[in-house]
Amino acid sequence: MNKPQPVRKAVIPVAGFGTRFLPAAKAMPKEMLPVVDKPIIQYIVEEAVAAGFTEIIFVTGRNKRAVEDHFDTSYELECLLEEKGKQEILSDMRRISDLVRIVYVRQKKALGLGHAILQAKQVVGDEPFAIFLGDDIIDSKRPAIQQMLDVYQEYGKSVIAVRRAPRDQLSNYGVIKPEKITERVSKVMELVEKPEPDKAPSDLAITGRYVLDHKIFSYIEDTKPGAGGEIQITDALTKLASNDGLLAYEYEGTYYDGGNKLELLKAQVDFALKRPEFKKEFAQFLKDKVS
Repeated sequence: MNKPQPVRKAVIPVAGFGTRFLPAAKAMPKEMLPVVDKPIIQYIVEEAVAAGFTEIIFVTGRNKRAVEDHFDTSYELECLLEEKGKQEILSDMRRISDLVRIVYVRQKKALGLGHAILQAKQVVGDEPFAIFLGDDIIDSKRPAIQQMLDVYQEYGKSVIAVRRAPRDQLSNYGVIKPEKITERVSKVMELVEKPEPDKAPSDLAITGRYVLDHKIFSYIEDTKPGAGGEIQITDALTKLASNDGLLAYEYEGTYYDGGNKLELLKAQVDFALKRPEFKKEFAQFLKDKVS
């Protein structure tokens, strides 16, 4: 088997309305909601950079300018920080804008995740690429996407991330029917979008990380719109699995659904407790609150 082509490009769709976080997301993209002192989207971009991606393609929509501004250079702010001698903050600001090459494409209408991914077709070209969902944080010692890239290089097949989810939550996710290959790698036999818990083919829920062959674009183009006129990625992945093969990888790491209020609160606590400057005081605060 020939060695697969390196994966250099990542697509991050951020065009959604963030209705689960209204009213906070009315004027501010949900991807810009902070976890301690960094927005959700920065954690995701940093994961991509740590895994060696050289180009990120944001699929944006109206009212998403804040995402673009966050990863751009702010000359006025940098000059102000320089004048006030705040070098540590200044270094952090410059690091954000220098993380990686970023391209922006626009999804003019919210017509589903599959449609959003399709907007990146011309920029991706005939290369394999990764997809990161813009509100899914995975905290791990080794980037979850890097783990998936290793599987892609070993098997030469597209890979989607999965995790064990409680049965009563499976109706919130896409779920796979697996055929086990190794402890963490499975062949995807079937994908079911938001099944009823008692009808789900397994407890392996699809998480917001994908490493895909560029053929997925053709399958998306052949997918007919479903409810609400939306084109879903699950339908295209089903075609990819049937025709070319698709693997699922149960990654190592802790998942936070940044589009879920309770999950975001959990992320706030866990990431705050990792910070040495206020770990002790914050831990004591939590103990006092629950005692």
